[in-house]
Amino acid sequence: MNALPLPLERQLCYSLYAASMAVTRTYKPMLDALGLTYPQYLILLALWDEDGLSIGTIAERLALESSTVTPLVKRLEAAGLVTRQRDTADERRVHVRLTEPGVAMRARCTCLGETLVAKAGLPLEELAALHAGATRLRQALSANPAAT
Repeated sequence: MNALPLPLERQLCYSLYAASMAVTRTYKPMLDALGLTYPQYLILLALWDEDGLSIGTIAERLALESSTVTPLVKRLEAAGLVTRQRDTADERRVHVRLTEPGVAMRARCTCLGETLVAKAGLPLEELAALHAGATRLRQALSANPAAT
C-alpha cells in the first residue's frame, strides 16, 4: 500500500529549504553591501574558525565539492580577502589564508547574526534548539547516505 506524499507545507525537506532561503534573503542586503555572496561568506566563516585550510577541507566543512569552492576562493582572492598557496609537500593541495582585509572583514560581518536573530523574533533557546535539530539531521543523513 503506497501512501500519498504529505502536502508541500508538511514536507520536512520543503520546510528546511524555505527556511534556508529565508536566511539567505535576510543576509543578502548586508552581504551585497560587503561585496560578498552567501557561499563566499561561508568560506570566510570557515577561515575565521581556522585560517590556512586547504580547498578540500573547506569543501568538506561546507558539504560542497572542491570544484565548487575553487572559483569562490578565486573571487575572494581577487577581492583581496584571501591568498592561495600550493602545499610544498603535495602540490595538488592548495591552502587558503586570510589577508589583513579578510581578517578585518570579520568585524564587519558581526551584524549578520544579530540581524537574523532580531528579525526572527524567536527566543535564543528556540533558535539554539533549531540549530541542534538541523545539525543532528545533517549528521544522521551524512552518516547513512545510502539508506533507502
